[in-house]
Amino acid sequence: MHPSARDEFERFVHARTPALTRTAYLLTGDAHLAEDLVQTALFNAARAWHRIEGDPEPYVRRILYTQNISWWRRRRLREALTPAYDDRASLAAPGDADLRISLEAALAQLTQRQRSVLVLRFFEDLTEVQAGHALGISSGTVKSTTRAALARLRALAPHLEDLLEEAS
Repeated sequence: MHPSARDEFERFVHARTPALTRTAYLLTGDAHLAEDLVQTALFNAARAWHRIEGDPEPYVRRILYTQNISWWRRRRLREALTPAYDDRASLAAPGDADLRISLEAALAQLTQRQRSVLVLRFFEDLTEVQAGHALGISSGTVKSTTRAALARLRALAPHLEDLLEEAS
């Protein structure tokens, strides 16, 4: 990598890693997997850095989303999910612990596509078209997946109805 490109990449990494890590945590629900996901996305972006034109963030985020789906598909085939300790306290305000725990438990029961769509639409604040582009699906699929995911969350956690009404 050319020295000026390396400096540009390092500035991007220092500036955007915290935001990428928050998104990765929301996608995976696991702090350690989130860190691995960000490192993988940044590694892949570094290899293609010379080809990226304009703002590199959409490119890196697309890697993040697609890599997460790939990992999830592989894990789904060979692992049974078991509870694990991870430090989630840094992602929520202290007074929101019950809400955070309840929401995380409900989100963990969604499919990976549903969880990814909700993160992109409501945390990343992407439009249906942008979310569809990031995930490689149509905006119609984003709409139907969002509708199904919110309905499933309502069924799994009816006590979160006020929060879900804001999202709809």
